[in-house]
Amino acid sequence: MTTTTAVPELTYRGEILEPDHLALMEDATPLLDDPAALRRQMAMNGYVYLPSYLGRERVMRGREVFIERLRQLGALDERFDPMEGVVKPGAKINFAGGVLGDLFPSPQWQAIHDVLYRGPMMEFFSLYFDAPVRAYDYTWTRQVSPGPATEIHSDVVYMGRGTHELFTAWTPFGDNGFDLGGLLLLEGSNNHDGLAKSYWKRDVDQFCENKPDARSWGKSWGTNGGLSGTAAQLRRSLGYDRWVTGDYRMGDVVIFSVYTVHGGTDNRSNKVRLSTDTRYQRADAPVDERWVGAQPVGHGPGGKRGVIC
Repeated sequence: MTTTTAVPELTYRGEILEPDHLALMEDATPLLDDPAALRRQMAMNGYVYLPSYLGRERVMRGREVFIERLRQLGALDERFDPMEGVVKPGAKINFAGGVLGDLFPSPQWQAIHDVLYRGPMMEFFSLYFDAPVRAYDYTWTRQVSPGPATEIHSDVVYMGRGTHELFTAWTPFGDNGFDLGGLLLLEGSNNHDGLAKSYWKRDVDQFCENKPDARSWGKSWGTNGGLSGTAAQLRRSLGYDRWVTGDYRMGDVVIFSVYTVHGGTDNRSNKVRLSTDTRYQRADAPVDERWVGAQPVGHGPGGKRGVIC
């Protein structure tokens, strides 16, 4: 059992996370001069955490673009400084992702692009792969209002048609402290044999074309790839010791495997939690066609795949 006093009480979908099985992520910054050590840590823990690596001021410029978009949508409480990100009571925020140039006005979107697809981020992946790098063209933007966290899952079920040597970078565009919540990872879960034989083989956009209702099913097929159960139930059933999280600040980045089981902690503040999920792989490896190109099809009709069941 791992005990820690460094993490305050946090919740996942209203459930208080077990304090004896919750810890802060390990800082991997000392390994940046040793790519082999970074790869070993990724293989063992399923993640690499790099506090301040992306540069606070660069990320702040990207945050300004997010905040201006939310202000234009009328989602922010005008009684506060917009940069605080206080959500207007009853406001609904939903622009989940796409090509940055389509999500944000030109040329402002470049400030976000510079954080995610230039500079330190790309330098890390060039170092890690020791090869040319390709990023997905689709950027997942997360604007999490006060309330429940993202459902626990692994990314491979959403983007497994290309290489599985694919990594997610979770980048907070704000000081997402414990009250706002943030990424929650099940340490070491990227190595689970049972998930490798079952859950990780799923494709959320695949449907049985030989079923009697295949035509309607294929059109309405959902994209829910979550794992059922509470955080405590999943930790115990999968056989791991602890969940890990962080007191996240602008400039931090967490990089993790598409197999790593993860979700989020609840946003228990009155502010929007801003972050992005971006994906990176070797440029010479097969790529999932749903997430690349000028207009990625994503989970839309063009991404559905019929199979014989």
